[in-house]
This record gives sequence, C-alpha cells and structure tokens, in this order.
Amino acid sequence: MLKVGLLVGRERSFPNALIEEVNKRNEGVVAEYVKVGEIASNATCPYQVIVDRISHEVAFYQTYLKTATLNGTVVINNPFWRMADDKFFGTALVEKLAIAIPKTVVLPMHSYPESIVSESLINLKFPVEWENIIDYIGLPAILKPHWGGGWKAVNKVHSLEELLLYYDKSEQLCMMLQEYIDWQQYVRCICIGKKESLITNWDPSKPHFERYSGVDQNLDPILTERIRQDAIKINEALGYDMNTVEFAIRDGVPYAIDFMNSAPDFDLTSLTEKYFPWVVNKMATLVIESAKQAINKQPEYRWNELMKM
Repeated sequence: MLKVGLLVGRERSFPNALIEEVNKRNEGVVAEYVKVGEIASNATCPYQVIVDRISHEVAFYQTYLKTATLNGTVVINNPFWRMADDKFFGTALVEKLAIAIPKTVVLPMHSYPESIVSESLINLKFPVEWENIIDYIGLPAILKPHWGGGWKAVNKVHSLEELLLYYDKSEQLCMMLQEYIDWQQYVRCICIGKKESLITNWDPSKPHFERYSGVDQNLDPILTERIRQDAIKINEALGYDMNTVEFAIRDGVPYAIDFMNSAPDFDLTSLTEKYFPWVVNKMATLVIESAKQAINKQPEYRWNELMKM
C-alpha cells in the first residue's frame, strides 16, 4: 500500500478532508498524518508523498523533508525550491515571463545583527536614494518583506515620510517597495499540480475570513483565459504544485501581485463551501497520482548522478 503523509500545523479542516478523500477512493494509496521524531542520517522514509503545510515555520521539518527526498519521497511543495525562493526573485522571474507586474525595488536592510559591523558592509551604497526610488515606483506604494506571508509587516505608504517611518520599523527584515495597483477587480487563482487553476473572486480589503465571501464580479472571457494561463505559467516556472496566485486588474490588465504561497490557506472557513470541495478533490488526485509515479520515476536532483558512481 502506498502512503501519503500530511505535515501540518494548527489547521484541521483541509488535512482531515484530504485524508478522508484519498482513503475513500480505494486506489491503493492511504493518507495519514506524519509522525516524526529524531532521524538518523541513514533512515528511510515510509511515505511516497508528503504534503508540507508547516515547514516554513519549523526548521526541523525542513531538514526532515530534504532528507526524505533522498529516499525518493515526493514533497509537495519541493522543499529545496521553497526554501530558496523569495518574493523579489519571483517578481523578477515573472517579469521575464512577459507577465505584467507592479514596478518593484528591493531595499537594503535597515538594521543588522550586532555581529555585522560597518566594515562588513563596504559594498553597500549609502545613503539610499529615496527620491529616485519614489520617482520610479510612484505613490502610494506597498512596502512589504521580500519573504513571508500572512500580510505581516505589509503597509501602504502615501509619502516619503510614511515610507521612512515603516522602513525604520522593519529593522532586520529585507523589504521591497512595490507600485500600488489601483485595481478595479481582484482575483486569486488556486493552483494545484501546475496544471489546475481555479479563478476565485477575492477581495484583499476584507477581513481575513471574508475575502472569498460576497464578492460578485464578472470577468471578460479573454481576460479570464489570460489569467488562467499566466497562473499556470508562474507555477510551472516556480515549480509549485500547491499555490495561490493573486492578480490585481487595472484597466483590463492583470498584474501578478502575490504568488509565493507554498502553504496557502485552504481552511474551510476561508475558502467556504464554494471552493473547498474543488481544492480537496484536486489535491487528492494530485497526491494519489504522485504516489503512484514515485515508484517508477524518481525526482531528479544533482546527487542522483553522484550516487550512480
């Protein structure tokens, strides 16, 4: 029997539903919660697939998942890419894919650990050319960390003074300043397996658990297809099998705003009954197919060739 393991945090509605859906299909694949303690370097992994929902917050899980791949376990999402990714690199990558993005600048950090002294920073230009940055980005703008989620330390700034205020508060976070897109419509694409993309009506201005609710908008069919293709292209480039991609639509142009959500909020309370069943169904199909493929086709990493020697 092939096994799928779920590595989770506090959430329960999505992982419980996924486990139930996989198990009731009776396709020779069983799903369960991962149980892991100390790990020996020569340990094997009992799972063909692990769905990672929490390693971004638990360093031990990151090491566990990377080591599991040595045994051929498929981890969703790929732990090496997820840990290497950041929002600014992703923005630059998406721009090279000819997908519309807001104008974006990454900024030197405001503060550094005590172990880093001024002599260690001789390569940095100083002072920051704030006027030139604002001339390029425009105001208002969005100041946010180059890595992370949950809308933490994200602020809309309307002036240089306000920008400097929040920049000073960012301390050791690496921040990026992004053009504010004054959107007429906003959508979030739920992307599964690099090929499935569900375009949902979503309003970031609402409270967290209400963003999928009560949003009624109609998209032009041509615009809808462009958004769908852009979302798939982004996930293919990023290597994500489980992600959400947000587009702010201004004057008919969909701007990719946020697309680094390797453990997106799939809670029933957030998705509502309108979207939750689709996510559970598509994720169940993905993990079952991945478990079956893992037996015959292992993921390719640099060490695969080395271990053949």
